[in-house]
Amino acid sequence: MDKEKKMKEETTTPKVVIIILNWNGWKDTVECLESLFRVAYPNYDVVVVDNGSSDESVNKIKAYCRGELQVNSKFFRFDSSNKPIRVFECKREHTEKEANFVEEKDSELASRRKLRLVLNEKNFGFAEGNNIGIRFALGSLNPDYVLLLNNDTVVDESFLSELVSVAESDEGIGFAGPTLYYYDFDGRTDVINFAGGRLNMLTGRSSHMGANEVDEGQYDEPREVNFVEGSCLLTRKSTLDRIGLLDSSYFAYWEENDLCMRGLKAGYKCVHVPTAKIWHKVSSAVTSTTKAYYLTRNKFWFMRRYATKSQFLSFLSYFFGYEAWYRGGAYLLFHRDKGAFGSFLRGIIDGAGGSPELTP
Repeated sequence: MDKEKKMKEETTTPKVVIIILNWNGWKDTVECLESLFRVAYPNYDVVVVDNGSSDESVNKIKAYCRGELQVNSKFFRFDSSNKPIRVFECKREHTEKEANFVEEKDSELASRRKLRLVLNEKNFGFAEGNNIGIRFALGSLNPDYVLLLNNDTVVDESFLSELVSVAESDEGIGFAGPTLYYYDFDGRTDVINFAGGRLNMLTGRSSHMGANEVDEGQYDEPREVNFVEGSCLLTRKSTLDRIGLLDSSYFAYWEENDLCMRGLKAGYKCVHVPTAKIWHKVSSAVTSTTKAYYLTRNKFWFMRRYATKSQFLSFLSYFFGYEAWYRGGAYLLFHRDKGAFGSFLRGIIDGAGGSPELTP
């Protein structure tokens, strides 16, 4: 593609800023980046927010961008022709100062691939870690859309074009998400992990539509869903301006349900886009004890915030009549994990005690 055509496409297509949160996961992150820098969409920026990693993540990501670290993936061959990738690095507390991301506007360097690297001094969790990237994007990069993308994903070359095309077709769409496939399901890559989210306010159960099904075209039509998973979520800048960012008090889990619910209540739609495809490793970055706590506590917080009185009473009956016994038994008898069981109980106690004010 010649430079003149590329510049024209960049000015006529909506700008997307893709935010990837990294925490001690550089191997996944560089594979994700390698797939992203093959995307056909002409107008996007990539921001990696390192959430206070204690491993070699930052150095490894920069080595990858210099072309010194080859990426192995079953989905593609490593491409050295687009290296080096220009890195602009900044600490979190300086992200509001554009001078820290000085770029060459009228030189050959300006046409190179770029990566903005934001360095957090500690682990702020999934919600606030992404918010830091979103604030920088909105304040400095002037996007039309923001895309949250898990670092343990690999994307199809056309996924972003498909997401934006559907979002642009209806101004009422506040959130759009792709079909997520398992990165590896017993050697298969056509098994669905997520084809839209379903939420039952009577039980507090959220579920992935299509989970564990082989894709045979059964979800080939775009449709409205209750929520889009945070592992790949496209949203408009105007939507975030109106409803706010992720609620940082959740730390991790249920924050995308909360964001989508605020959007639904404001009149926006959540849409699953089947022609947009990515592959997800289904992150194991969070320990079982941590996951057991936040999943439980945050479910109570979400239900307290959004359920009607009758829905909340129904949820309590279901949770204490069935779910608590089932999950508690699974932690103790099946997994034999006393730590996770203790975290589960603490999550019930802290969640039942009430939810904080919205803190996006």
